[in-house]
Amino acid sequence: MSAPIPPIWTTGSTEVFKTGTWRAALPQHIRAPSPCHAACPVNGDIADWIGRARGRDYRGAWDVLARNNPFPAIAGRICHHPCESACNRAEFDEPLAICKLERFVGDLALAEGWTYDKPVETRSERIAVVGGGPSGLSAAYQLARRGYRVTLFEAQSQLGGLMRYGIPPYRLARSVLDGEIARIVALGVQVRCGASLDTPADLERLRGEYDAVYVAIGARRPKRLPQLDCAQPWVMDGAEYLARCARGEKPALGKRVVVIGGGSAALDAARSARRAGHDVTILALEKTAQMPAQREEIDEALEEGIVLVAGAMLTQAVSREGRGVRLNCVRVRFEPGLQRGQFTVTPVADSEFVLEADAIVPSIGQDPDLTALQALDSTGALLKVDARQATSAERVYAGGDVTSMARFVTEAIGMGKRAALEIDRVLRARASVPANGESIVSLSAIATAYYAKQPRPAEGHLDPAQRLKSELEVQLGFDVDTALAETERCFSCGTCILCDNCVNVCPDLAVKRDGAGYLVLADYCKGCGLCVKECPTGSMKMVEEVR
Repeated sequence: MSAPIPPIWTTGSTEVFKTGTWRAALPQHIRAPSPCHAACPVNGDIADWIGRARGRDYRGAWDVLARNNPFPAIAGRICHHPCESACNRAEFDEPLAICKLERFVGDLALAEGWTYDKPVETRSERIAVVGGGPSGLSAAYQLARRGYRVTLFEAQSQLGGLMRYGIPPYRLARSVLDGEIARIVALGVQVRCGASLDTPADLERLRGEYDAVYVAIGARRPKRLPQLDCAQPWVMDGAEYLARCARGEKPALGKRVVVIGGGSAALDAARSARRAGHDVTILALEKTAQMPAQREEIDEALEEGIVLVAGAMLTQAVSREGRGVRLNCVRVRFEPGLQRGQFTVTPVADSEFVLEADAIVPSIGQDPDLTALQALDSTGALLKVDARQATSAERVYAGGDVTSMARFVTEAIGMGKRAALEIDRVLRARASVPANGESIVSLSAIATAYYAKQPRPAEGHLDPAQRLKSELEVQLGFDVDTALAETERCFSCGTCILCDNCVNVCPDLAVKRDGAGYLVLADYCKGCGLCVKECPTGSMKMVEEVR
């Protein structure tokens, strides 16, 4: 029997041919985590805020930024930017300048005087936050925005912690620091400066008076070099030196200064000493490529006339009776351990040498003082916390340098945020929020044919000669044209940009725009996957259908 002749398709509608029965997989529009989001210490919605900035909605970009981080202008200056190392664009041409874009939006917010909305509810619970550094301020901010009554206790006379007393103004202008802190306090946070946590009884008192306590007291106990007598007048700890500089003091160190250490704090101490008129040498265990300081910090220090002696260590310091100090040193092979802070050094035979100095500034890190926290479980020199920053004591949470060796400002901000969200969840008796189950978007999921290769914009710096004459910031920000051009380079990984590509390339007209999203018409989609292949942001995937 012959089949009936179908109607001529041009004289009717093809809607009667439900070709969707042919497929084995169906495309789905998804929101998937970008690599930069996954790498960000505060879990910032980077593709989202960059997209808003690209559309010139700068206030919207700042609002998205501030959901996770109240310090975009600060982070845009000092973050170690792991997001950029993870950026898919790095495999295509060069990583996106995310940090500089964050600074651009953060600086604009300060210039325009944007403030946070007051909380929509007022809760009765009282929260104590101990420590006014980046982690404590982050927790106070997140809690205050949710309506809690927050009291912030800070041992120093001003808020900021490491950001104020450890990072010099040429890296972080004090007007920027003060501006971003003031916005947090304006949410109604009660601040008590000059109030420290000294004894276990102090902690118990806070536990009795407040519904929850977040401890972020930092790390202030200097690590000591066994081969260096720190009681000598020609030795000054790097953290103390930076703190005294931050207070406007000028410690007398003599003409020649040797800073020992290879991290950001050592670089800050060395560069501050250089600005104070000293001839400065940095002595670091690590080779230059192994130093924990960011590469741009090292390059800037060298431009400023600082001498770097890498891959070497002090063996003995000998006073020369009014003629300075002789540093006996030796070259070493530095091998990092499995965890941060662990390493081995092997002296190289017959490689001894001598450095001459008037003062030595060791800057090899600090440990937290756990004297007041003896009732809480600890692991080595750190407080022990779980993934949500909870300590072993009920309603006591902790974060920042007192719990982690990460020692980055944005890591501390992220811990404060996590603790605040957990305190909020517990006090409201809510269930945990499940994580996004989508996989991180890889470069292979991006239709890169839609993007031209473009270089990352050059970063502006103050001239080295000008740097040493002032405390002006060394690194310069983007102007609006450069910032907008850089937003165009973003792949928006995992975030739909409503480009209609999926609609336009579908051979079966099986995808249609539906308000602020799209619908896949299952009756007609054959599952060819062309829409997924041509998605420029990797925000579609094929899902196998079992029938």
